[in-house]
Amino acid sequence: MLYRRLGQTNLKVSVIGVGTYQFGGEWGQTFNQQEVDAILDRAQEVGINLIDTAECYGDHLAEQLVGNYLARHRREDFVIATKFGHRFHGLFDRTQEWAPEQVLAQLEASLQALQTDYIDLYQFHSGADEMFDNDDLWTMLDKQMKAGKIRHLGTSISKNDQIHQTASSTKVGSQTIQVVYNRLDRSPEEQIFPSCIEQDLGVLARVPLASGYLSGKYAPGTVFGDNDVRHRHDQELVARRLQEVHAIRENEVPTDMNMATWALAWCLKHPAVTAVIPGCKSPAQVEANSIATNYAPSSHPQAWKDK
Repeated sequence: MLYRRLGQTNLKVSVIGVGTYQFGGEWGQTFNQQEVDAILDRAQEVGINLIDTAECYGDHLAEQLVGNYLARHRREDFVIATKFGHRFHGLFDRTQEWAPEQVLAQLEASLQALQTDYIDLYQFHSGADEMFDNDDLWTMLDKQMKAGKIRHLGTSISKNDQIHQTASSTKVGSQTIQVVYNRLDRSPEEQIFPSCIEQDLGVLARVPLASGYLSGKYAPGTVFGDNDVRHRHDQELVARRLQEVHAIRENEVPTDMNMATWALAWCLKHPAVTAVIPGCKSPAQVEANSIATNYAPSSHPQAWKDK
């Protein structure tokens, strides 16, 4: 496993992380504790230490599943990133909660669910600029950092053109950007990544497999079930994506290489990207994802230097 410095946080993170959106039940599968334990066991075995979750992946459900695992392992072996700003009410149903007192309540609930005294990276989660520009919110979060409940702050932008939140990161004390980046969506390369490099922000690339389209498992014409979030995607867009993926497989992916491995390694080559955080539904997927480190550049602006 390769490790990189997560921007100015100086956290040592594996270049492959584990995304946990799927643990909330919105990707066509529900998970029990035994299944989550097996996934995280395999992650630790291959050297993955970065786990990304959120308050609204279920009603703190994903955090609870991760927390039950953490309670039986050494907390310092993991870098836990979670998020704030939303309240889960049911599948595909969320409300936004940005008032400082609401976020403070979310923080306490996340700490309880994760069964930990501190969160390594607490991220502003897909909010509008109006919510981001609330000085009272960041003042409250700074107090929680001083109290030791939060180690570092980050921002998970909802749209790849949210340059205001990225450019204002240093001003509010946010040290990382989480952004959608994959072979089908390269738009962060235009404005987001240059700003991240200028500020030395860590970058977590979410949806690196483009919601599974780049996994290589879905042929043109695939139809997703009603309980799969991809069923809600525009069907014309889905058809175009599946055709584009087919063309990429034919023209860019080496014949002897798994497409998902290729897609993750492709993201890791960009000098702004610290790590990718694909979702994993099984230990086998964790292991397959980890193979991408064999094709990621060992020389990188944020390469971890052992001291």
